[in-house]
Amino acid sequence: MAKTAFIGLGVMGGPMAGHLARAGHDVAVYNRTEEKARDWAQKHSGRTYSSVAAAADGADIVFSCVGNDRDLREVFEAAASSMRKGAIFVDHTTASAEIARELAAKAEERDLGFLDAPVSGGQAGAEAGKLTVMAGGQPSVFAEAQPIMAAYAANMTLIGPAGSGQLAKMVNQICIAGVLQGLAEGLHFAKRADLDVEKVIAAISKGAAQSWQMENRWKTMSEGRFDFGFAVDWMRKDLGLVLEEAERNGSKLELTKLIDGYYADVQALGGKRWDTSSLIARLERQRS
Repeated sequence: MAKTAFIGLGVMGGPMAGHLARAGHDVAVYNRTEEKARDWAQKHSGRTYSSVAAAADGADIVFSCVGNDRDLREVFEAAASSMRKGAIFVDHTTASAEIARELAAKAEERDLGFLDAPVSGGQAGAEAGKLTVMAGGQPSVFAEAQPIMAAYAANMTLIGPAGSGQLAKMVNQICIAGVLQGLAEGLHFAKRADLDVEKVIAAISKGAAQSWQMENRWKTMSEGRFDFGFAVDWMRKDLGLVLEEAERNGSKLELTKLIDGYYADVQALGGKRWDTSSLIARLERQRS
């Protein structure tokens, strides 16, 4: 069993840290809002600390799941100040590839391992312990961290060197956005055509149109229920990272840029905290 620290106990980090504790690992936690850390400690076996450095002190692996590049840089610097040589910093934040490369270089200077390891699967995947991890970093570091991450991840893939995990997560978000927009338009069209939506989905979900989003979200989308985890605000943050990276690497992401604008429309409808399947709302509410 490993001595671990987990920094950031939000809707993703809290369950992930919980799975580490249930797997028998020694877990120290820090959260910016101390009350959330105390609540976590009441549910799980672990220790709470009032600073990142204190939580990271002596850990074999420090995990983080925070908000953005700035938060991540601050957490890394604080953790690295007390981490022992040879320890590993695994970041599960969805952040930029640039910050991943920057921190990987700093970690190497300090004889620390580093993985950028964003996840997919949403709140439900975190709670079930069945997340997908796409990682960037050194193979030896990944091999050491992989058995520990197995506490909350069903699929783990080392994509390439530092930054590759974040780039793979960008591909993930590009694909999700496109699928959800297509599903939203299909459902909207079916309703306007006075079709039995359930029968339509039963038919097409067995063919080439099938997707996880169709299987799991068509009904709630049709009913206008959007309380299933990954919020529109977060998706817009992620798509912002995607579009910034596309500017750097010359990618042409016309559809992604368009859908990012559609999510802005959803925000204007009051849907900042609705989940990403709420793209249908702008069709139903703006064109009814």
